[in-house]
Amino acid sequence: DSAVDIMTGLPQEKIESLLKKLLKMGHLSPFEHVSFTFAVEGVSRALTHQLVRHRIASYSQRSQRYVSEKNFEYIIPHSILKNEKALKTYRGIMEKIRDAYRELEGLVPKEDARYVLPNACETKIVYTFNARSLLNFFRLRCCERAQWEIRELAHRMLEEVREVAPLLFQYAGAPCEVDGRCPEGDFSCGKIAQFKNKK
Repeated sequence: DSAVDIMTGLPQEKIESLLKKLLKMGHLSPFEHVSFTFAVEGVSRALTHQLVRHRIASYSQRSQRYVSEKNFEYIIPHSILKNEKALKTYRGIMEKIRDAYRELEGLVPKEDARYVLPNACETKIVYTFNARSLLNFFRLRCCERAQWEIRELAHRMLEEVREVAPLLFQYAGAPCEVDGRCPEGDFSCGKIAQFKNKK
């Protein structure tokens, strides 16, 4: 049999059985041949700084060096949105930062003016993960202990990949949901109890 025959000649039931076996055994190197590309906008630089920590992926992010940010949009955390006083303060600070950036942009190159920009600055990013890296990403970032913005993104990504590759990602997600254990120890969010009760 040629490599092409192996790839194209397997019946669906055999493929499903093989995928389940590989996932349960933890033999994940074959999953590195499958990749997923995401185009995301409306997220903060704080999120993308966390995202790029997942090193086995490729990233292309909107440049702050070449693109003017004089009218930058920004992400508002849920806790600030719920607090009227905090929201007023937050928006006021963002306007001051915009004013400072505009002033600096007229005095120095954009690449230097950008130093005043906040982590809240909205950005756009395109990134590609292989399936093995995504499985690891979901274990870490679907967890309640992950920062809220990247956790929300991870759940949306998981929904998307389950649409196109349900078998690959049937066991993907936070460890408490997937295999009924929590690796966080004393820092556990407590969610593990509801999954232990269901099993």
